[in-house]
Amino acid sequence: MKSPFLAVYPVGDLPKVAAHEVARCLRKAVQRRGVAHMALSGGSTPRPLYRLLATPEWLAAVPWAQVHVWWADERCVPPDHHESNYGMAYSLLLGHLPVQHIHRLHGEAADPEAAARAYEDELRRVFGLGPRGRPRFDLILLGMGADGHTASLFPGTAALAVRNRLVAVGQAPQPPHCRLTLTLPVLNRAARVLFLVAGADKGPALAQVWRSAPGQAPLPAALVRPTRGSVLWLVDEAAAAAAGLKEPPITQ
Repeated sequence: MKSPFLAVYPVGDLPKVAAHEVARCLRKAVQRRGVAHMALSGGSTPRPLYRLLATPEWLAAVPWAQVHVWWADERCVPPDHHESNYGMAYSLLLGHLPVQHIHRLHGEAADPEAAARAYEDELRRVFGLGPRGRPRFDLILLGMGADGHTASLFPGTAALAVRNRLVAVGQAPQPPHCRLTLTLPVLNRAARVLFLVAGADKGPALAQVWRSAPGQAPLPAALVRPTRGSVLWLVDEAAAAAAGLKEPPITQ
């Protein structure tokens, strides 16, 4: 297990730095295996990244036709709902790219448990997994909420403890409460996890992730530590300052 790295940048620089990392990871995977698998997240922080990746300058930087796009989590809403993670990613990014392999979490399903099982079945089929296998994503993009949640794994909720499933039904404290989410064992099998964190409101949680006190229960984001992969936290100056972190920018 590699120790996570943290890099601090002005908020305006985060999208470009993240875009370079996305392009690097996906190109490397396609060069090695002819295919890449990436999981996206929702929220406000990745929006500038998605817009940037959809520009002509970046279109040629990623072999999108060989990339399978998945989601780390989804709200239980229709895909055209303003809260839909898929809807946001499609309107800002995927609808502008030659992506041929899009694997959507069906948040609008009447039975969320059935939707979670269907996504798990799709993961097993596409990755060629047996009943006990877990997918290895080349890249998972994650954010972190002010409460320390990531994907739809919220502090103290049942989904956080699921170890025998690839996809679980989660519960958020704010609406829409019902969520679908990849589980920690899936996140922790990724080759690369990229956290994007922006805003002073994330500072207290960020401080707890990096400087947890003895006996203090770790926040969900702190539990993302791939056993055979690496984690890079890209953090803006406001979040870092509010967390009391002063690490200089790094390059990997």
